[in-house]
Amino acid sequence: MRLGLNLTNFSWPGSPENLGPVLGRIARTAEEVGFDSFWVMDHFFQTPLNRGPEGACPEAYATLGFVAGQTSRIRLGTLVTGVVNRHPGVLVKTVSTLDALSGGRMYFGIGAGWFEDEQRGLGIPVVPKAERFERLEEAIQIARRMWAGTTEPYEGRHYRLERPLNEPNTPQRPHPPILIGGQGPKKTFGLVARYADACNVYELPDPDMIREKLAKLPPQHPMRRNAHIKPAEVIRKQFAVLRERCEEAGRPYGEIEKTTLGTGALTKDGADGSYTVKSAIERFHQLAELGVDHAIVEPPNPAEEGALDLWAEVVPEIAKIVPAGR
Repeated sequence: MRLGLNLTNFSWPGSPENLGPVLGRIARTAEEVGFDSFWVMDHFFQTPLNRGPEGACPEAYATLGFVAGQTSRIRLGTLVTGVVNRHPGVLVKTVSTLDALSGGRMYFGIGAGWFEDEQRGLGIPVVPKAERFERLEEAIQIARRMWAGTTEPYEGRHYRLERPLNEPNTPQRPHPPILIGGQGPKKTFGLVARYADACNVYELPDPDMIREKLAKLPPQHPMRRNAHIKPAEVIRKQFAVLRERCEEAGRPYGEIEKTTLGTGALTKDGADGSYTVKSAIERFHQLAELGVDHAIVEPPNPAEEGALDLWAEVVPEIAKIVPAGR
């Protein structure tokens, strides 16, 4: 089993002046502790879960470029890029460049997106949900063609590329792992089965712990939509549906890396609903039993000195866990 670290909240004391130094320290520590991957959300406005739009929200790919320069081993990615926020040809060039500069460490995290406030705020066209999924499929098709070295024109319903040239191409061959984020049983999991190397679903927290934050999310957001169901049951049902979509597509279910995103609150005494080292290890055993290959966690206060120290006791134990079906 693998463990990843995700950052979404960048409203640290002393920011923006210390944004680089603190981010660099977090990234280097995560690598030293043994985390397998380092992720940032791809938003332009801070989300309702983190102080709302006025909160600090650095651009994702510039952030990952900085992190790449601070580290040498840890894998990098976004959770996830909303497809309408960037033209797919430019997005593929960005990810390809980062993959080359980092020595082949990038994931290609992408999804249909949901945060219309930032789109309206920055003048990004807001399109219906059905069209976002159409654009998502076309963007993945474009990415696969560009990574394959195909330069013939691409003619889709929403995107037209006359010469999708991509040099330098990615060190990872045939391409960086394509991770599709989202929980939709038909469209999202159908795209995962046909195109993706990995999926990402939420490891939902106890809704009583974050009820006020959940209420700030749009009603259709999966964290809010599934808040009444036990987290393990949500994941079990989602993976069962994904297996069905794989069977429909003729794709081996085991080819897909199953990842989750959950809380990273870890303390010595388990105060305020946090995990102890022991209970965290038990949690990851439970996720592995559900078939989770790669658990991604988000510590509540990553900028604090020593915030990741206890994870050094957890990471070696997680590496011993073999997920179900592996």
